[in-house]
Amino acid sequence: MKTFGLEHATLNACIEEAQQERLVITREGNPVALIIGIDEEQLELGSDASFWELIEERREEDSISRKELEQALKSA
Repeated sequence: MKTFGLEHATLNACIEEAQQERLVITREGNPVALIIGIDEEQLELGSDASFWELIEERREEDSISRKELEQALKSA
Protein backbone atom coordinates (compact mmCIF):
# COMPACT_ATOMS: atom_id res chain seq x y z
CA MET A 1 0.00 0.00 0.00
CA LYS A 2 1.40 3.36 -1.02
CA THR A 3 0.79 6.71 0.67
CA PHE A 4 0.54 10.16 -0.93
CA GLY A 5 0.31 13.41 0.96
CA LEU A 6 -2.62 15.48 -0.27
CA GLU A 7 -0.29 18.37 -1.06
CA HIS A 8 1.59 16.15 -3.55
CA ALA A 9 -1.37 14.21 -4.98
CA THR A 10 -2.70 14.88 -8.45
CA LEU A 11 -5.69 13.04 -9.86
CA ASN A 12 -3.65 11.51 -12.66
CA ALA A 13 -0.88 10.31 -10.32
CA CYS A 14 -3.44 8.83 -7.92
CA ILE A 15 -5.18 6.92 -10.71
CA GLU A 16 -1.89 5.58 -12.02
CA GLU A 17 -0.78 4.41 -8.58
CA ALA A 18 -4.17 2.92 -7.68
CA GLN A 19 -3.99 0.65 -10.72
CA GLN A 20 -0.90 -0.97 -9.19
CA GLU A 21 -1.78 -1.06 -5.48
CA ARG A 22 -4.05 0.53 -2.91
CA LEU A 23 -3.32 4.18 -2.33
CA VAL A 24 -3.85 6.06 0.93
CA ILE A 25 -4.13 9.85 0.72
CA THR A 26 -3.07 11.71 3.84
CA ARG A 27 -3.61 15.25 5.06
CA GLU A 28 -1.18 16.52 7.67
CA GLY A 29 -0.01 12.91 8.13
CA ASN A 30 -3.49 11.52 8.81
CA PRO A 31 -5.20 9.13 6.37
CA VAL A 32 -8.25 10.74 4.73
CA ALA A 33 -8.97 8.59 1.68
CA LEU A 34 -8.30 5.16 0.23
CA ILE A 35 -8.21 4.78 -3.55
CA ILE A 36 -8.49 1.31 -5.07
CA GLY A 37 -8.15 0.77 -8.79
CA ILE A 38 -10.66 -1.40 -10.61
CA ASP A 39 -10.89 -2.89 -14.05
CA GLU A 40 -13.83 -3.20 -16.41
CA GLU A 41 -14.64 -6.78 -15.36
CA GLN A 42 -14.89 -5.80 -11.68
CA LEU A 43 -17.17 -2.92 -12.58
CA GLU A 44 -19.45 -5.16 -14.65
CA LEU A 45 -19.65 -7.86 -11.98
CA GLY A 46 -20.35 -5.33 -9.26
CA SER A 47 -23.48 -4.15 -11.07
CA ASP A 48 -24.67 -7.58 -12.28
CA ALA A 49 -27.70 -8.75 -10.25
CA SER A 50 -27.20 -12.41 -11.24
CA PHE A 51 -23.64 -12.31 -9.89
CA TRP A 52 -24.87 -11.08 -6.49
CA GLU A 53 -27.65 -13.70 -6.48
CA LEU A 54 -24.98 -16.36 -6.99
CA ILE A 55 -22.92 -14.92 -4.14
CA GLU A 56 -25.96 -14.99 -1.83
CA GLU A 57 -26.73 -18.61 -2.78
CA ARG A 58 -23.16 -19.66 -2.03
CA ARG A 59 -23.22 -17.90 1.33
CA GLU A 60 -26.27 -19.96 2.34
CA GLU A 61 -24.52 -23.26 1.57
CA ASP A 62 -22.91 -25.33 4.30
CA SER A 63 -19.24 -24.58 4.82
CA ILE A 64 -16.36 -25.59 7.04
CA SER A 65 -13.96 -23.47 9.02
CA ARG A 66 -10.42 -22.80 7.87
CA LYS A 67 -9.13 -24.99 10.70
CA GLU A 68 -11.31 -27.88 9.51
CA LEU A 69 -10.09 -27.38 5.95
CA GLU A 70 -6.45 -27.40 7.02
CA GLN A 71 -7.01 -30.59 9.03
CA ALA A 72 -8.74 -32.25 6.07
CA LEU A 73 -5.87 -31.30 3.78
CA LYS A 74 -3.32 -32.73 6.20
CA SER A 75 -5.24 -36.00 6.35
CA ALA A 76 -5.44 -36.34 2.57
